[in-house]
Amino acid sequence: MNCGYVALIGRPNVGKSTLMNHLLGQKLSITSRKPQTTRHRILGIKTTESGQAIFIDTPGMHQDEKKVLNRYLNKTADSTLAGVDLVVWLLDGLYWHEYDQQIFRKLEQAGLPVILAVNKIDKIQDRQAVLGFFAEAGQKFPFREIIPVSALKNTNLELLEQRIMALLPEAAAIYPEDQITDRSERFFAAEIVREKLTRRLGDELPYALTVEIERYEDHPQLSKIYATIWVERSSQKSIVIGKQGEMLKNIGSEARADIEKLIGRQVYLQLWVKVKKGWSDSERALQSLGMLDTPDKPE
Repeated sequence: MNCGYVALIGRPNVGKSTLMNHLLGQKLSITSRKPQTTRHRILGIKTTESGQAIFIDTPGMHQDEKKVLNRYLNKTADSTLAGVDLVVWLLDGLYWHEYDQQIFRKLEQAGLPVILAVNKIDKIQDRQAVLGFFAEAGQKFPFREIIPVSALKNTNLELLEQRIMALLPEAAAIYPEDQITDRSERFFAAEIVREKLTRRLGDELPYALTVEIERYEDHPQLSKIYATIWVERSSQKSIVIGKQGEMLKNIGSEARADIEKLIGRQVYLQLWVKVKKGWSDSERALQSLGMLDTPDKPE
């Protein structure tokens, strides 16, 4: 069989997390319309009769490095190229962005086989424009494959999976066939709460919050989860809590339902909202919140 690590790269908000979730047939990475929703390196393991693809979903590669959090996200995305066997570069439609030139340079330095997956192809009606863009892309870089896809609509994802498996090296499986990730239930509980916050609060709190699991207790029929939502200002705390606590109550209810679906048992979820000023621009604060800790990188 074939087996190897596959890095999913691209700019923020192009659909990398949605793509991985659909390839796996299970939701692991949280999603929203906001850039920088993905903040961690997340492993998703797909095992079939033909092989095992170990997908690595990463934060988007972007130019803004004003805050410590932004620099951490870029570093996490860049480091993913070390130790993988294949890269899938997800592009948003038929156009290049200024920062894509930096991605080209990083790929040239890495010397890895690359599949270009052009996302949101279901929204493009002009076949000639598609063919012309593919020809241009082939001149820019020696892509092994250029595949039009729709991560959201599942268009051509079976073809993409086949091409990925074929390009991976011949090797025995690294993980057991029933394992789908290297992350803990505790990690995913925090991510699910953060997803509900991001989706519910819209543009009011773009990047100024994170979630920390204070305690995670497993009981025979119930898991008890105690989580703190950290914001940077008191005014943000009021937004998260909402009028008479209604916003926090709704976020907790939605998160609890998704966590129960993920872990397969009843969940008691307790949420608090606290202020930690300037956490997104403080390396010490990020370290204390576990933001700088990632699982072992592939060798």
